[in-house]
Amino acid sequence: MKANQRDFPSAAQRAIGKCAIWFFCGQDEAGASAAAAKAIAMLPDAGERVELSGADLKNDPVLLVDEARSTSLFGGTRHILARVSGEDAHDAVKAFLALADMGETKGACPIFIVATSATDKSRTAKLLIQRDDGMVAMFYPPDLKSLTADVRALADAAGLRLGGDIAERIARGANMDIRLAQSEVEKLALYLDATPQSPKTADVEAHDAIGAKTEEDGFMPLVNVVLSGEVRKLPQELARFREVGLNPVAVALALERRAAQLAGLAAKLEPGSDIGALLDRQRVFFRDKRDLSDQLRRWPAHKLERLVPRLAKLHRDLLSNSQMAELVLAHSLTQITRFAARRG
Repeated sequence: MKANQRDFPSAAQRAIGKCAIWFFCGQDEAGASAAAAKAIAMLPDAGERVELSGADLKNDPVLLVDEARSTSLFGGTRHILARVSGEDAHDAVKAFLALADMGETKGACPIFIVATSATDKSRTAKLLIQRDDGMVAMFYPPDLKSLTADVRALADAAGLRLGGDIAERIARGANMDIRLAQSEVEKLALYLDATPQSPKTADVEAHDAIGAKTEEDGFMPLVNVVLSGEVRKLPQELARFREVGLNPVAVALALERRAAQLAGLAAKLEPGSDIGALLDRQRVFFRDKRDLSDQLRRWPAHKLERLVPRLAKLHRDLLSNSQMAELVLAHSLTQITRFAARRG
């Protein structure tokens, strides 16, 4: 089975209970992750979550089968969420499907794979796309109009009535990342004490009061300093990060999104071709062209292969160690900036 962001909600409803493996891919890693979360929420009883990385599956392809057929420590249900890069999960998925075709995976828990730097044309996707027990969901970067509509839908579900251009402001301030937009909506609902049973209207003053940042005065300057290897500017940006009170997880998500964007662009870049021409063909926002051009030169494919899983691990570390999140983030950003400063 195959779906994209437009038809995924209806496709997911039909696929729940039938699919053994869900493969979420595409340039919009945020959208893919959000869709995986929605699919898991649709399970009658999601139970215990088993998290696996691309390195886990690449180093031990049989691990996916073993975990899927294992029982929960407490005897309940479970599901697997794997975050991988490119074709890291290919051999593991192939091994699982081989056993499935022999009827050896009955009772296995559902598997959800979020793959950065992968598309519906990847080898892993091709293993699943023609199967009734597999789902390949492809996500493209959202445009402002579609993300604004998604923000309004999130607000409606939270009991928020968004006045004026608040939905668009949230979409822009989230750097077109649905996860960050959802976080802003949740903070706004909490600030106004809004619920579906007791809806409230959010205006510009309320949005400003929760400290929402726009892309220009938020985390993108820090993201660009890090990925452009601007070591001398990093201390100033880290100081601003602390003074402004930026969310460490939001910064990590912004880095993940930019890395996924770079990976998508790098995949289309032929050796010796003109980067500026590529950015023009991809209709990159004019304000981002200079930064993306420099970052593509600093992050060739072999370096991005190391960066993407590292950022995913950083995200997990921040979520599991919130008290030390600022220190963990600053340390990681320093290392990545120094790595970016070394071209090639």
